[in-house]
Amino acid sequence: MKGPAIPITIRPEESGDEATIHALTKAAFKDMPFSEGDEQRVVDALRKDGDLTLSLVAEDEARIVGHIAFSPVTISDGAMGWYGLGPVSVWPELHHQGIGGTLVTRGIADMRALGAKGIVLLGSNEYYPRFGFRHFAQLTYPGPPPEYFQALLLDGDMPSGEVTYAPGFYP
Repeated sequence: MKGPAIPITIRPEESGDEATIHALTKAAFKDMPFSEGDEQRVVDALRKDGDLTLSLVAEDEARIVGHIAFSPVTISDGAMGWYGLGPVSVWPELHHQGIGGTLVTRGIADMRALGAKGIVLLGSNEYYPRFGFRHFAQLTYPGPPPEYFQALLLDGDMPSGEVTYAPGFYP
């Protein structure tokens, strides 16, 4: 996997980044057909609730150009140490330049370093497999087509059950 087309630095979210992350997330999902247009509300709610386990920003030399969030999930079989990836946001004019992929790669590495057992996401089954994500029939999320709900096992055994995201995901 090659790096981004523009030079970026990735760092943890800092106090004062909130408004930019909100605007970036809103812009990134504005015209997406699968979006309900509330991803910025989700990030704000996760932050407010203390559920942003990992929040990274990508910066070029002038501004924040991307963001990724990870938050805890619960699995009905009681498995611990699992997290949800998302949303991932990049300014629309910078899509397809490798920024999102770099954020995903760094985020997975950081979550592994934090001791995460696994990561789930709801997203493209054409994009995320390049990072090791795939659909597992025994891990479910009600609503969307099952093939879009994917997981990445980082350590231990694959759990079996229904996944519930942190409260900030639910209006």
